[in-house]
Amino acid sequence: MKKYLAEMIGTFVLVLMGCGSAIFAGIGLGTTGYGVTTLGVAMAFGLSVVAMAYTIGNISGCHINPAITLGVWSSGRMSGKEAGGYMLFQCIGAIIASAVLYILVHTGNEAGIEAVFNSTTTTGSNSFLPGNIVPAFIAELIFTFIFVLVVLGSTDEKKGAGNLAGLAIGLTLVLVHIACIPITGTSVNPARSIGPAIFAAIEGNCVPLSQLWLFIVAPFIGAMLSAFVWKGLRSDN
Repeated sequence: MKKYLAEMIGTFVLVLMGCGSAIFAGIGLGTTGYGVTTLGVAMAFGLSVVAMAYTIGNISGCHINPAITLGVWSSGRMSGKEAGGYMLFQCIGAIIASAVLYILVHTGNEAGIEAVFNSTTTTGSNSFLPGNIVPAFIAELIFTFIFVLVVLGSTDEKKGAGNLAGLAIGLTLVLVHIACIPITGTSVNPARSIGPAIFAAIEGNCVPLSQLWLFIVAPFIGAMLSAFVWKGLRSDN
């Protein structure tokens, strides 16, 4: 149970810090001018992973992402039952974090905060423009593939990066966000998409919820491909 709770807490922190930076960046840019840039949002996600990797890494492995859990399961490192538990608690952590952000936004005093909350950017949700389903799907698949491949490689018992794995994974997530934010807002993590999409729908913006399937299917395919490729790369034959 400790592993599941660790995954819930880790995903909570990732969504709270990462999506929170996107939400309040939008608010700042629209009102007070204190918003962070795309690089700032990317750093928020990456640094959250680094922080959690060195906090809960020795407890659960710090997946905090169903796509990573699927990749680890596909590579034979964990049982299906344990993988299912990880995914469930990751989604719970993401939903709790989204609820906290919802409360923070609706109890804030920034001018115009209610007006900007309904946009996709300021709910921290993932979405793509109508007609852009193909590039969005390809982006989420490829960037998840790259991200999970780094995770599998850097955490491998024989060929991994040891204590530097958390740093490598976090910096890779920063890189992925820098490249992918303009396309989909960057998910590469189904749990990270599920939580914000629910609260965007509560606000009346059902676009992220209607497009949620892409942010689940594409990352899962990318994760399974990365597991297949890593098996081939680490093989002695």
